[in-house]
Amino acid sequence: MARTVLPERQRSLLPSESPLALIDSTGVPVPDPVLEMPPDEVLLELHRRIVIGRRFDTQATALTRQGRLAVYPSSRGQEACEVGAALALREQDWLFPSYRDCVALVARGVDPVETLTLLQGGWHCGYDPHRHRVAPQCTPLATNALHAVGLAHAARLKDEDTVALVLLGDGATSEGDAHEALNFAGVWRAPVVFLVQNNGYAISVPVSKQNAAPSLAHKGIGYGVPSLLIDGNDPAAVHAALTDAVDVAASGGGPTLVEALTYRVEAHTNADDATRYRESDEVAAWLARDPLDRLETYLAARGLLDERRRAAVTEEAEAFAASVRERMNAEVETDPAELFAHVHARPTAALREQATLLAAEIAGGAA
Repeated sequence: MARTVLPERQRSLLPSESPLALIDSTGVPVPDPVLEMPPDEVLLELHRRIVIGRRFDTQATALTRQGRLAVYPSSRGQEACEVGAALALREQDWLFPSYRDCVALVARGVDPVETLTLLQGGWHCGYDPHRHRVAPQCTPLATNALHAVGLAHAARLKDEDTVALVLLGDGATSEGDAHEALNFAGVWRAPVVFLVQNNGYAISVPVSKQNAAPSLAHKGIGYGVPSLLIDGNDPAAVHAALTDAVDVAASGGGPTLVEALTYRVEAHTNADDATRYRESDEVAAWLARDPLDRLETYLAARGLLDERRRAAVTEEAEAFAASVRERMNAEVETDPAELFAHVHARPTAALREQATLLAAEIAGGAA
């Protein structure tokens, strides 16, 4: 089934008053004049990737508690955004993730162990960005937005059919880099899609203390960037909105800002105590809007997801997690000399001196 791409004249700078959705929190389909329900095979793949992504997220959290990871920012509850973004991209497009977007990387095809290398305290980027068309995970808020706009603008100057999709949190929209990126994207009509995963908090700071506008999607108005406000816990709506935005960007229609209302179920990281700034009732209310539950309810009602298929996906997710666990628990011999590799194309005198001193210390210790 062909996707419906909104003509330029129908793309409004003003987002809707309520979030766009295709499947409500109870799993019942709802009509929407803007978004089109993805094909069944896409919905089934969304389900499969979300199940695997959630199991991966749980496993990564356990590895942190076991000391195998230095830190892990869980994205439990945000899987519709993570997976929906990854699957909306074409092979030649680029994904610009933040530190919380490990599930998006895995859904994009990045090796899960390479995905966790940064959080393990190893290389700054454990995977090949060019191979996967995935930029290094961004820890400083919103710097990846500028990188995405730069790559997208450069691709258009080189007449390349490439779209950049950048993942941001609500806190990132308060950073100057996000505003600069939106401004240049609007001026250049760059082929870039901004997905703001509004999960309610920038660590412990609620959105109400960050933004006075009706929504974060309204930030696009001042930069001439069309905006959408969607239900970020509806996998169908997320995929539909982002697929349309990618199609518009690829066809020369310019950037789109999408705000997805979702929720971070777990703490900010394993070092955070979320009970200090939010109530358990709030978490419970969002758990009732779980993206996986609503998608499974919808697919089951359609006769697309039976117990046999559900069990097969669960088994695949368990095997995936077991492989991650086994590989992450394997002891890896490291070469201290790698500390000085790839810092400069030509090592400076200071680096050479430091490398020599370290080698001497290691040799002395071995003796």
